[in-house]
Amino acid sequence: MASLRDIRKRINSVKSTQKITKAMKMVAAARLKRAQDNILMARAYAERLQAVISSIAARIETKTHPLLEDREEKNKLLMLVFTSDRGLCGTFNSALLKQVEAYVAEKRDTYGEEICLMVVGRKGVEYLKKRNYNVVESWTNIYQREQYETARTIGEKIIDSFTNHNCDEVVVVYNKFRSAISQVPTFSKLLPLEPIIENPDLPLTDYIYEPDKQTLLNELLPRNVYTQIHRAILESIASELGARMTAMDNATNNAIEMVDRLTLLFNKTRQAAITKELMEIIGGAEAIKK
Repeated sequence: MASLRDIRKRINSVKSTQKITKAMKMVAAARLKRAQDNILMARAYAERLQAVISSIAARIETKTHPLLEDREEKNKLLMLVFTSDRGLCGTFNSALLKQVEAYVAEKRDTYGEEICLMVVGRKGVEYLKKRNYNVVESWTNIYQREQYETARTIGEKIIDSFTNHNCDEVVVVYNKFRSAISQVPTFSKLLPLEPIIENPDLPLTDYIYEPDKQTLLNELLPRNVYTQIHRAILESIASELGARMTAMDNATNNAIEMVDRLTLLFNKTRQAAITKELMEIIGGAEAIKK
């Protein structure tokens, strides 16, 4: 049985951990509100922009712009994966990375070994490189920077890779923020852009373009890539904070329960020691009488 000193040390250690987890929960909760507001605004803009451009793409030839080219022979897949730089956020990273592994295994029938990854976040970089995945680009500590400029930098690399036929399809993988206790691993096709016909039963009516169609596409299509990546960054930030807040709340509650159990054990051990000492005293007194 552990000594009273050992139990007391464990109680103090758990209480110190409890203070840390409680502080981390409060910091995550304070940052989550702003991150949640950011993603709600960015999500509405990104979805509407995607819908408008997809509607335009349904009315024009896919060869009009390189980013619309849906190649018949798809030989190379590029995945952009968003994870966190730090841990202590529950299953935020592990759940996403397991789905990435399953998705890659499924796509090997189509692409073979021609699947490369661009990874954002130290946890994802370390995990995927350790398992010998083809990580061609990686970024860490981007969540503290200007997010749209970072999204533009990443987007330019992806556009360059797609237009130079270094990849034939681009998929973005991130945790979609639903609530503080729910983050959904999401796979979204980024390139080529898929045309959307709003009402298949009605004939398509073309638009009047101002400025001309080519100028419009040259401006909007790259901007859509940057916007979708920017949205993924904001979704990942909000999801990470929500996951960390929940994980630290659970850790704090577990610490409280552990302190209660250790305190009970401490009291039982102390009571047993007192009882043992009394029995020894009584036994000694009886021996003297004899």
